[in-house]
Amino acid sequence: MNDRAVELLEQYEIEVLRTRKGRGAIVCDTDQGCLILKEYVGNEDKIALQDRLLRKIEEAGSVKVERILAARDGSLFVRDGDGTAYVLKTWPEGRECNIYDRSECSQAVRLLAQLHQCMALPEDTPGLPEPFSPEREYEKHNRELKRVKKYLKQKGQKTWFEISLMHTFDYFMEQAQEVTEEWKEYSGRMPGTEVSENGLVLFCHGDYQYHNIWKGNDGWSVVNFERCLPDNPVRDLYLLMRKLLEKGNWSVSLGSELLAAYERESPLTAMSRIDLYYRLAYPEKFWKIVNFYYNSGKAWIPGRNQEKLEKLIAQEKEKQHFLDEVFRDVSCMNRAER
Repeated sequence: MNDRAVELLEQYEIEVLRTRKGRGAIVCDTDQGCLILKEYVGNEDKIALQDRLLRKIEEAGSVKVERILAARDGSLFVRDGDGTAYVLKTWPEGRECNIYDRSECSQAVRLLAQLHQCMALPEDTPGLPEPFSPEREYEKHNRELKRVKKYLKQKGQKTWFEISLMHTFDYFMEQAQEVTEEWKEYSGRMPGTEVSENGLVLFCHGDYQYHNIWKGNDGWSVVNFERCLPDNPVRDLYLLMRKLLEKGNWSVSLGSELLAAYERESPLTAMSRIDLYYRLAYPEKFWKIVNFYYNSGKAWIPGRNQEKLEKLIAQEKEKQHFLDEVFRDVSCMNRAER
């Protein structure tokens, strides 16, 4: 973010009082309140869809969300001399959700359930993308894992991290393949992804984590909808729960509390519960560690990689216990069919 980006504010019908640097953005105090100018990656169709979804949520009035400001010419983003796009949005005064406060975590989950109740657009909405497919995503991840395993086998001298990775690869890879096959079987047996409902396509925030959940003097707000997409709403619930449970060592009581908080506002269907179980069961954290390693320079491997891998291995027993306890209905069904 640079001074040239600040000049872009002249393209908007606002009076800028002062600016300050934020996280990868410029925060602006204006005659229309606090605004934020950020780089935007996407096309006109994508931001138009995002804007339409945000207006729909705002009209419902149950959850406070950001609003995209249009420039004088009506465009939802502007470009600098280098062609870089920027978007100007409202920004809440306050702080991020405290992930170490269980009451705030439960409130964030209730807020999510309320948000999902108004995150739907008509099936004939222009520019509507294809709904996300977990099984296609898992199959893609599995192919990438196989590629990295082959690379490691053929590699000569290995670092300690690579040796540790090889020792755990078969376990997590088998787990990934098993989850993928079981999910495909259930989704085939129970057709319908639950992304469409009564002529409407359900949307997810796409990046629902504490960075994007803000608490202010006037209540809670949700920001940064750039990754919104059509998918079963449990996608957002899964992401938030996984982040919180990894920090909480897969606590059964915490997970049960979060799930109960969501279902008090929006009960999960049987298929959505199965969907959530398999998203949590898939070893995505292992895939992320592997993917980061393979796509980064290997001359020097950060010690943080080893720490993440060791933490993942240390928490695996607790994770499986959590899945068996909190999703006992799904776990028992799996064992009965094997």
